[in-house]
Amino acid sequence: MLNVKIFQFNPLQENTYLIFNDQLQCVIVDPGCYSDQERDSIVRFIESKQLNPTLLVNTHCHLDHVFGNKFIHEHYGLELHIHQGEQKVLEMAPTSGLMWNLPFDNYQGKLHFLDESSPIQLGDDQLEVLFTPGHSPASISFYSRKDDLLIAGDVLFRESVGRTDLPGGNPDVLADSIRTKLYTLPDETMVYPGHGIPTTIGHEKKHNPYISA
Repeated sequence: MLNVKIFQFNPLQENTYLIFNDQLQCVIVDPGCYSDQERDSIVRFIESKQLNPTLLVNTHCHLDHVFGNKFIHEHYGLELHIHQGEQKVLEMAPTSGLMWNLPFDNYQGKLHFLDESSPIQLGDDQLEVLFTPGHSPASISFYSRKDDLLIAGDVLFRESVGRTDLPGGNPDVLADSIRTKLYTLPDETMVYPGHGIPTTIGHEKKHNPYISA
């Protein structure tokens, strides 16, 4: 069984996720920890649960989702996994940080590229990789079929969707990603978004004013 721990980090109130199994293996998704206090909080939780971080992944590489990549890499020795189409977004993140008055040091380690043919294995548990662009050029979502949970990044929010006015965004592509990749999942699937509170696929199909089923 997979467990999900949510942290809300940085001035943009981004959701960072720890996904861990019963064997205490842990995937760190979108570490947005910006301040020393935020970095300490994620370390304290990992230590309190005696978790073993095994993988660092980004759903996409906008600045608020990558602030903590360098820290996680240095603290746990993990190399970053992203979709190859997000590499340029990652490289531009520090420039975006200066525009938001949020300077930071970017991850400079080796990159590993994920796509739909490369599911994430966490012991006996698996997270499928779904290609869900539109908010960003090559955003990916992570889906556990066994546990009916989806880490959606900034693709789908509770009764909202990700903005498409940033470089590489496209509203038609985003709508297609949601309808063909997310709305086809079971209604009971719990959706963990990049901002805000969790929702379900069934709720969004009925109540999302931006993308109808």
